[in-house]
Amino acid sequence: MRERPSLAVVGATGLVGSEMVAILEERKFPFSEIKLLASKDSAGELYKVAGNEFMVEELTESSFEGMDIALFAAGGSISERFAPLAVEAGTVVIDNSSFFRMHDEVPLVVPEVNGDAITNDTKLIANPNCSTIQLVPILDLLHKKANLERVVVSTYQAVSGAGKSALDELWEQTLAVCNQTSMPTDVFKQQIAFNCIPHIDVFEDSGYTKEELKIIHESRKILSIPDLRVTATAVRVPVFHSHAESVNVELGSALSVEDFVTLLNDADGIVAYPQSDNYPLQLAVAGGDDIHVGRIRRDDSVANGLSFWVVADNVRKGAALNAVQIAELLIK
Repeated sequence: MRERPSLAVVGATGLVGSEMVAILEERKFPFSEIKLLASKDSAGELYKVAGNEFMVEELTESSFEGMDIALFAAGGSISERFAPLAVEAGTVVIDNSSFFRMHDEVPLVVPEVNGDAITNDTKLIANPNCSTIQLVPILDLLHKKANLERVVVSTYQAVSGAGKSALDELWEQTLAVCNQTSMPTDVFKQQIAFNCIPHIDVFEDSGYTKEELKIIHESRKILSIPDLRVTATAVRVPVFHSHAESVNVELGSALSVEDFVTLLNDADGIVAYPQSDNYPLQLAVAGGDDIHVGRIRRDDSVANGLSFWVVADNVRKGAALNAVQIAELLIK
């Protein structure tokens, strides 16, 4: 990979794609050129990146000629169709959709956990689910120190995880409640304003939703613990940005709260809150890059148990930043 690669962003005008572009600029990613790709409807729009204006181009089958890296943020059907074409053109693809995540031959990467899964021969890399990305760095620390045996996680996920239209719907429903007018419900099957919905994505025969199974299966793959006991409940909450997770773990050996805090403090990109009454909030961490961990305490109902609360910006760390960090690995 060249030190100054040519770069394409697919879905550049969407919620995650536009955040990718912003982060590339913030982190001064050394691209030699950048191509912003989107649907025909967005083609022609102008975006300023690193002081220069770029016109959004329509995504076509020939869009990847001469591109070294492509960041995909346009959904599974687009990735299914266009990612193989990009690879065929010699482009390394970093895909944010769920389409390739569980393919055995495709590495599923959180750089601080399993960046070494990427080799010189890797042409397609999957970006994990937003809830998984903020969870596995902490699970990795625990497993290396005290042998992770079981994980129970409940997520409290912001509506931004469902895209721009979901953000609009929460705002419109909030106004409708306050003004006592008719309630729009297009994105979510239930009212989301002033409500929690324990249903993200579709239900499977097992009773789990696809979102919950993503957390379970992706965590096992990233951590390389295929038999890890994991269960998850995913809940949509009336918050605009940032996902929160209540996590309970059982370990193979004892680990004190103090030692766990030390592990967190020594890790890059993680902020620990050791005082019980000082905890991270979804509103407070929005717009940031770190994973925040608070409410850390022993779980005395099992031999070696810990409980804690994890919060991170789902659009940044949970999607766009992780993809850019993978791209940074490629040029090192």
